[in-house]
Amino acid sequence: MARLYDKADIYDLGFDERKWNIVKEHWKMMLEGTKIKTILDCSIGTGNLSLELAELGYVLSGSDLSDKMLKKCLDKAEEKSINVSLFESDFRNINITAPQKYDCVMSTGNSLPYVSNDEVALTLKNMDKLVNTGGYIYLDTRNWDKILKDHQRFYFCPPKYMDDTRMDVTQFWDYNSNGSITFNIVYSFEKEQKVYKREIFEETYNPIKKNFIITTLNEMGYRIVANKNFPAQFPMPVEDFEWYCILAQK
Repeated sequence: MARLYDKADIYDLGFDERKWNIVKEHWKMMLEGTKIKTILDCSIGTGNLSLELAELGYVLSGSDLSDKMLKKCLDKAEEKSINVSLFESDFRNINITAPQKYDCVMSTGNSLPYVSNDEVALTLKNMDKLVNTGGYIYLDTRNWDKILKDHQRFYFCPPKYMDDTRMDVTQFWDYNSNGSITFNIVYSFEKEQKVYKREIFEETYNPIKKNFIITTLNEMGYRIVANKNFPAQFPMPVEDFEWYCILAQK
C-alpha cells in the first residue's frame, strides 16, 4: 500500500495559512529567551512545521530522506521568499551528512517513531554531535503514552474545504503483535455530495514513551527546558493532549 510520506502533494493538503500562523506562534513561545540563531530540522519534510522559523529570523537548514518532500519544501520557501538550506539525509546518519554544527537540532512532525526505539536513541545521540555547546535538541511527537492507554481505533479529522471540493480524512489504527501501530489513512474527495476520488495510505509507527525520550536525553547530559503541548499555546494538560514537544539544553 502507498505511503503518505511519498505523496508530498497530498501530504500538504490539510495545511493552510491559519495553521502556518499557529505554528509560528508556537515557535515564539518555545524559543523565547534562548540564544538560538542557527537551526537544523533533520526531518523537515515539506517544511510545514519549521519554515516559520526562517520567517521569524532564524538561520534554518533542513534535511529529509525524501527528495520529493525536499522539493516541495523548497517550492514553498521560494513562494514565501524564505531562505533555507536543504540536503537529503537519513536522520539516523545526520552527524555524517550535516555540513556544520547548530545552536538547535530538531526532529519535527512525529518523525522519530518511524524507526525503532533503539534507533531513536541512536538518532538523538547523532543529533547531539551537531549541537553547539550550550545548544538544544527539540522534538515533537504524538502522545504515544496516551494512545497506548486509550487504545483508540478510529481517528476523524475535521473536513477541509477547497473551492468546490470537500476533503475528509479518516484513520484506522491497527495495534500489531510486535508493538508497532499501523495507521490506515483514507482521504476522500467529494463534489456535489458525491465522492469522486479516494486515496489510501499506510504508515507504521513504533510508539515511543515520553519517559524513554527524557531518560535518553538526561543520560546524554541534557536538561529538559520545556515539555509542552504541540502547539504550545494549547492549554490542556500535556498528558491529555494528542501531541507534545520537548526542548532540552546541553
